[in-house]
Amino acid sequence: MTETQANLEGTPLIAPSSTDHALYDAVVEACRTVFDPEIPVNIYDLGLVYTIQINDDGDVKVIMTLTAPGCPVAGEMPGWVHDAISMVQGVRSIDVELTWEPQWGMDMMSDEARLELGFM
Repeated sequence: MTETQANLEGTPLIAPSSTDHALYDAVVEACRTVFDPEIPVNIYDLGLVYTIQINDDGDVKVIMTLTAPGCPVAGEMPGWVHDAISMVQGVRSIDVELTWEPQWGMDMMSDEARLELGFM
């Protein structure tokens, strides 16, 4: 495991996002253009994107999950995210990594996603 290495208690450590990087907001907006085909909400607001790391050269690493390990688009979703981010000017390279730790739960959704799905 790389960015998601486990600590001594076995809990995965996810590095914080590079929120202060000039490209961060544009990468988030690109992620918001990708939708889970089974849920009519974008992957960012669903809470599927755990980390967005961006270095000074414009290399982007996304650590994300899916709603379930058996998700029918598990093989395709990282490519959709890659394609969306590739449209952001200034991005040099993109690495999208799937992780299953921590497991996704509905409590990870944004308030906007909960409202959209009628949970508020």
